[in-house]
Amino acid sequence: MTESKLSFSKIFWPSFVAVVIASGVAMIFFFLVLGGIIGSISEFGPAPFAINDNAILHMKLDGQIQDKGNSTFDAGSLDFNQSIGLASLIYGLDKAKNDSKIKGLFIDIDDVQCGFSSAQALRKAITDFQKSGKFVVAYFSGEMISQKAYYIGSVAKETYAFPTSAFQMNGLGGEMMFFKNLLDKLEIEVEIVRGSNNDFKSAVEPFFRTNMSDSSRVQSERLLHSIWEDMCTEMAVSRNISSENFNVLADSMKVTSTEDAFNYKLIDALKYRDEVMSDFMKRLKVDKMADLSFCNFEDYSRNALLDNQVLIQAQNANVAVILAEGDVNREGDGISSAKICKLFEKVRNNPAIKTVVFRINSPGGSALASEEIWREVAITNKVKKVIVSMGDVAASGGYYIATPAVRIFAEATTITGSIGVFGMIPYTGKMFENKLGINFDRVATNKHSVLSLNQKLSPEELLRVQGEVDNIYNQFLKRVADGRKLSLERVKQIARGRVWTGKDALAIGLVDEIGSLQDAINFAIKSSNVAAAKVIYYPLMKEDKFESLFKLLKDETEESEMKINLNSIPADLLSYYQEIKKIEGRMGIQMRLPFDIKFD
Repeated sequence: MTESKLSFSKIFWPSFVAVVIASGVAMIFFFLVLGGIIGSISEFGPAPFAINDNAILHMKLDGQIQDKGNSTFDAGSLDFNQSIGLASLIYGLDKAKNDSKIKGLFIDIDDVQCGFSSAQALRKAITDFQKSGKFVVAYFSGEMISQKAYYIGSVAKETYAFPTSAFQMNGLGGEMMFFKNLLDKLEIEVEIVRGSNNDFKSAVEPFFRTNMSDSSRVQSERLLHSIWEDMCTEMAVSRNISSENFNVLADSMKVTSTEDAFNYKLIDALKYRDEVMSDFMKRLKVDKMADLSFCNFEDYSRNALLDNQVLIQAQNANVAVILAEGDVNREGDGISSAKICKLFEKVRNNPAIKTVVFRINSPGGSALASEEIWREVAITNKVKKVIVSMGDVAASGGYYIATPAVRIFAEATTITGSIGVFGMIPYTGKMFENKLGINFDRVATNKHSVLSLNQKLSPEELLRVQGEVDNIYNQFLKRVADGRKLSLERVKQIARGRVWTGKDALAIGLVDEIGSLQDAINFAIKSSNVAAAKVIYYPLMKEDKFESLFKLLKDETEESEMKINLNSIPADLLSYYQEIKKIEGRMGIQMRLPFDIKFD
């Protein structure tokens, strides 16, 4: 009797092909169904955004707030990664205060992530909403209530917190990482080239120092103290306690829990969520929690702004707001000079547009890309007034592109200035030779034909690079002097790469006025004699019907299913990854903020 054997290939390949075919058929069926649903939406139009009478706006601050909301589809997790748009939030609050169906605002605060100026702008908008006479309730929840979250929510007339949450109130501080010893062990040398007298341009210090320089420490401490002073002053007014009390609490670490926060009158009461809901039931005189009508504030504000922008696009807009956020680069994410320059060209050549507001939220980046944007702003400003509004940060290259404007607005806590230039040239030859056993040899037609990271620059070559950096720095100084109507000597005194807050920048002439984006828009309208303002935002807002459908399906299922995202990455680890990705795009001479700041 012979034994019959089947080869691996005879079993594997037919099974594999069958699985592929089955999967393909399933995918085709899925997309046909999905296409049919989307087609029906396109044919009949999406259901209008509905608001019930006696509605409570539910503002959930849990995630990132950017100037312009962003939504990208993550194929790995089959979900949309979203950030809340500050412009739409502020517009929504302004609309809601006059909406008769809206009775109040419920601010549900957890892990909010934003710059301090964004928090300040949102706080001002909530204050303005409260003036309408409608109630505002802030509820702090989550494992840890950060100072930033408390700063935003403390503006509410009623503040409650989860009874067992931790509470942070210990002032502002920062920690810098230095790599010199690591580079020494790897035998990597870094040649640092800064503009002459750019001693405050401390972004390069981690590569050749093991601690902060005196100039870096001076500007960092001034920055933190200035922001903390504003925080304490505003929170003190909202809570009707002295600003000095916050420093006492911070120094003594007397507040580490919500119970402590209640005892020191930072919040009004400790309540579980169901108790807050019961309060709403009494306020609106309903018997069942199901009768409470909550309206998602993010949806409300985004739809309100979208409806406004669709209407404006059908008319002749006369005021353009160009939103620019992120690192300055020629291509890619962030502030792409290729995209921003096209937008300026578009609004400049549109006779209906009478004035332009340029919203900048950037730590800078490429010197070349900054010059390209500067040129477009300058040309546009000769045709119609350009007003700059600064967000969380408009420093280095982010300040450079603001200089041609006729007027610059900044928040008191905006991080700005950093007028300076730097470059870094690593030398990796010793590392390859001594650590990896790799050697290099060269041939060339001329003395300087081979400029490699594996051989150190000669004194002559280094001097040439220093000359280029100084040329760009001197051009930066001239741009500031011409734009701000200051003498070159005065600009040299306040430049040197030093970072300033908006409040300090006002005192030395780098900005004209402390104010929000809306203040800048109002000034642009008034100074350009625009009778009936029709404000359009660029990049243009568009409704993503696939996102709307996906969100609808998600809302239907998330109450009955627990979603597990296997591709989720811890926030701190993700932030390091994002910084590494940024470094990949830092080619050429840089105009960049000397440090990254994250406020908790």
